[in-house]
Amino acid sequence: PHRWFTHFYVVSVLWNSFLLTWLFQAEFLGGLLPSWIQHMHHALGRDSQAEDVGNDHFSALLVLLLLWLHSCRRLAECLWTSVFSSGVIHIVQYCFGLVYYVAVGSTVLCQVPTNVRKGKELSVQICWYHIVGVTMYVWASLHQHRCLVILANLRKSKSGKVVSLSHSVPFGDWFERVSCPHYFAELLIYVSMAITLGFRNVTWWCVVLYVLFNQALAAVLCHEFYQKNFSSYPKHRKAFIPFVF
Repeated sequence: PHRWFTHFYVVSVLWNSFLLTWLFQAEFLGGLLPSWIQHMHHALGRDSQAEDVGNDHFSALLVLLLLWLHSCRRLAECLWTSVFSSGVIHIVQYCFGLVYYVAVGSTVLCQVPTNVRKGKELSVQICWYHIVGVTMYVWASLHQHRCLVILANLRKSKSGKVVSLSHSVPFGDWFERVSCPHYFAELLIYVSMAITLGFRNVTWWCVVLYVLFNQALAAVLCHEFYQKNFSSYPKHRKAFIPFVF
């Protein structure tokens, strides 16, 4: 069932909480990451003795925190905001989703050397790209939440009771420009994390590229559904990226 998407965020919240705890202790208490994480670094080709480049440690900690907050918000929206249809997802897609949300947090952790030292003062480690990345993250998250509320309200009465599971044409916020603004916002959230990592992290840009193609495909399918089933659907709307695609 579509409502099983909730399981993805339960897994993500729990797993990233675990990773955050380890990384926080290593960053601020001067400890080492667990041996199994060091083995994972070696398996992925990361030199355990690599020196810290710029603010890699703090950047990874911040991105992992943003990822955890994103998962917490999405979990809350799945539980108390979204109204899922009666459709189903393929078992392979479900299993892949569970693995993905474990892998993406692990990917962040593998962007820092395993010999994490006790960090400098927090104010010294904050850079301009951290501020830009977090600002973009908050902006995209707010719009994604608003769009998800708009979608949910299409199936609810004014009192908040679910009255229908059918599809309707959404209006308001970024829906005025694209059919799937919540997918576009998801892409922006991952881009904001790439910025927070200092732009130069190739591994995370590969994650962004995956999110781009994944969300774009879903947006195109949804856009075509709207156009096919609603004859008066706004013709100026793009599928995924405003004014572009």
